[in-house]
Amino acid sequence: MAKTTPIEFINQVRAETAKVIWPTMRETVMTGLMVVIMTGILGIFFFGVDSIFAALVQLLLKLAK
Repeated sequence: MAKTTPIEFINQVRAETAKVIWPTMRETVMTGLMVVIMTGILGIFFFGVDSIFAALVQLLLKLAK
């Protein structure tokens, strides 16, 4: 396997990054907004599930006394 020089490597990196299709500002904002919304929804969901399990554990502990 042939070794590449640092200059060849940099040229290859530049060639590869030129092929990247970068998202537009609108796509980036929309994706970020969707992440915030989904994180909030999942946070509320897991809070609800945790509250139900906590109440269930408290009920079982009261019955065990």
